[in-house]
Amino acid sequence: MKEVGVGMALRKVGAVAKPDCIISSDDKNLIIKTESTLETTQFSCNLGEKFEETTADGRKTQTVCNFTDGALVQHQEWDEKESTITRKLEDGKLVVECVMNNVTCMRIYEKVE
Repeated sequence: MKEVGVGMALRKVGAVAKPDCIISSDDKNLIIKTESTLETTQFSCNLGEKFEETTADGRKTQTVCNFTDGALVQHQEWDEKESTITRKLEDGKLVVECVMNNVTCMRIYEKVE
């Protein structure tokens, strides 16, 4: 989070948050919703089409989502910067990896029954 410019206070809160990630789709749109006691964010997009996203930390990005090698890849660009968020299933868990420059962070979600 530090690498993308998130301040210290929000990083500390985000590090202890235990959000739920809900990924769904309708006939045309992919919908990703992240819910926590701190904040809920959601965006909807068409695969392969660039759209404006407002991130949880308030950045306005130009984002495009695609499926690549069985993973959902979300590429964000803003202020001449870029990051890539990859979501994939491994051993029944959702593994989310965010890469910016040479920094990688990972969060693992377990399915709630």
